[in-house]
Amino acid sequence: MKRLTIFFYFIFAVSQAQQSEKVDFISLDAGLSFNTETRKIKGDVRYTFQVINPVDTINIDAQRMDITGVTINKKAVKFKNTGKKLQLFQGYKKGLNTLELHYETQPRQTLYFVGLNDDFQIWTQGQGKYTSHWLPSFDDVNEKMIFSLSVTFDKAFEVLANGVLKNKENRGDLITWHYAMEKPMSSYLAMLAIGKFEKKTVVTNSGTPLEMYIRKADSLKFEPTYRYSKEIFDFFEREIGVPYPWQVYRQVPVIDFLYAGMENTTATVFSQDSVVDVIGFNDRTYVNVNAHELAHQWFGDMITAQSGKHHWLQEGFATYYALLAEKQLFGDDYFNWELYESAERLIRVSQTDKIPLLNEKASSLTFYQKGAWALHYLRVQVGETAFRKAVQNYLRKYAFKNVNTDDFLAEIRAASGYDTTDFKALWLENAVFPTEQALAIVKQNPFIKKYLDVVGLQDKLLADKKVQLEQVLKSEVFYPAKEEVIYQLENTPFEQNEPLLKLAMQSTDLKVRQAVAKSLRTIPQSFKKQYETLLDDSSYITQEIALKALWAQFPDGRFPLLDKTKNRQGFNDKNLRISWLTLALATPDYQNAEKLKWYEELLDYASPKYESSTRQNALVNLLYLNKSDLNTLRWLVNGTIHHKWQFVKFSKDTIRALLKNEKLRQYFQEILPGLPENEKIQLDKLLKE
Repeated sequence: MKRLTIFFYFIFAVSQAQQSEKVDFISLDAGLSFNTETRKIKGDVRYTFQVINPVDTINIDAQRMDITGVTINKKAVKFKNTGKKLQLFQGYKKGLNTLELHYETQPRQTLYFVGLNDDFQIWTQGQGKYTSHWLPSFDDVNEKMIFSLSVTFDKAFEVLANGVLKNKENRGDLITWHYAMEKPMSSYLAMLAIGKFEKKTVVTNSGTPLEMYIRKADSLKFEPTYRYSKEIFDFFEREIGVPYPWQVYRQVPVIDFLYAGMENTTATVFSQDSVVDVIGFNDRTYVNVNAHELAHQWFGDMITAQSGKHHWLQEGFATYYALLAEKQLFGDDYFNWELYESAERLIRVSQTDKIPLLNEKASSLTFYQKGAWALHYLRVQVGETAFRKAVQNYLRKYAFKNVNTDDFLAEIRAASGYDTTDFKALWLENAVFPTEQALAIVKQNPFIKKYLDVVGLQDKLLADKKVQLEQVLKSEVFYPAKEEVIYQLENTPFEQNEPLLKLAMQSTDLKVRQAVAKSLRTIPQSFKKQYETLLDDSSYITQEIALKALWAQFPDGRFPLLDKTKNRQGFNDKNLRISWLTLALATPDYQNAEKLKWYEELLDYASPKYESSTRQNALVNLLYLNKSDLNTLRWLVNGTIHHKWQFVKFSKDTIRALLKNEKLRQYFQEILPGLPENEKIQLDKLLKE
């Protein structure tokens, strides 16, 4: 079966390559509309294409689409719809041709209808080769076209697509939005996002408009969410040395997005979980994702890897340039710490992961972080000036085309004279992470040297290292060194640690205080008052840790603790509110008259009205309170039909674990007949495993 799969892929790849040698699709113009009740999309599509050499069959990828009205050069033609492809056999001539068709489909993936009422959204995620599930297009990334999308939708909503918004046409209760690109792109970078958003526009130093969107309910979170956006853009244009290749750049967060972000050409879609307020920004920010997806506008969108084998040319570059942007914002110590942590992860993983970077089956960690490390190593070897020159020449030479690894390495050699043979063998073709070379680079940073000195104290008795640890806590060294001090105290009696912990608690660095919250397993009465100050830190993570620890270890103080923290919400997943509701429900005699209302609120957070992160958080806590609650089990089963695979996996894995208990298995069997058909199918499969 494995051989058959590889053989099929080879045939498919060859056939795609053969078509691109004979036929060049130039542009796609599509007029799209939606039926939100049936969750269908329909469209009228017009292609222009050029036949370069004689060809028997032209293939367009179209997954499960009803296709009608196919004409070529204004004449109706016969065609074949395989359910995966539209195949054309006649009507075209050598030279320029036009193809027109109408299609309708109910996508099973890639285009999603999510949310309710004011939170209703439609968005796409076509990474790889999936745009053909909602738009007849090309799964082959080497087929680049100029896209123009016109979308008709309810006037109460904003509609976003690739390119410049040319105009809007009022059609009563509907508006048609006309978007157009000027340069070609691969189909997987086509996008739509529809929702009730507010927009702010900032103009960069070079004059590019940055359009930043957010849900109206989150308008107060705009600044912390998009903090540093203009600075990152301006830095990239300086650092890369090639102007931003498009006319506009927009960003929009959407509900239950599948990943952290996606670099659609001119328009990044990212996860609603990255939308934060001023406190949330201290724990979780959009900055790295922001920079990563913007870097892709050059590395991935402007130039695109020819195949999965060269995927690191996209993800490695985007990861590395995001780190360079963070270095500009947060300094050398931050930059080297991120590189060091990345190296540590790659060293661990390379013990079992035997797939090298230059392989289409490499892991995400390899493509992203080893790819970034390979670029950093190369930059150090050839020097920043030569590296920048090579990157500039690479981008200019292959603008709006497809590239491979040798194309990039050739520009490195031309700009620097550096022989890339050993580099390619060591970093790209070898599965083992080059630990010695990587650590030699980061150890040149004084902070990393200091951090490793502190790590070297791990095995010493506290009495033998106390002075050194105290000096670190009193110093201005970057916070991970201070965290390491605190974590080294975990297995030492509190009485010996107390002076150092009190010193750490005096820090103005939230991360240092958070390390105390995480590491202190038992809170002595003498330290309780000081520990309670963590409840007021500007960190939702610290607040949650402190709330749970104080509730668990000081039962007599639960009422005032709950009173103090009752109105806190936390992140988008309502981490503080859900924790508070759980603890309030588990506290005997605490406002008993309110407990039914609190239970209903907690149960509501587990329902489809909320994002999967909130639902998962609520479900975990509801199961903690009562695994036999049929209401909770119903919402857990509902999670198995969600579009977000991470939430589906959580739901199924949790059900599998619960089914090991015979009593709980009976409860699931009891609710099975009353479930909707799609949920019933999923639960029945799990019961039969």
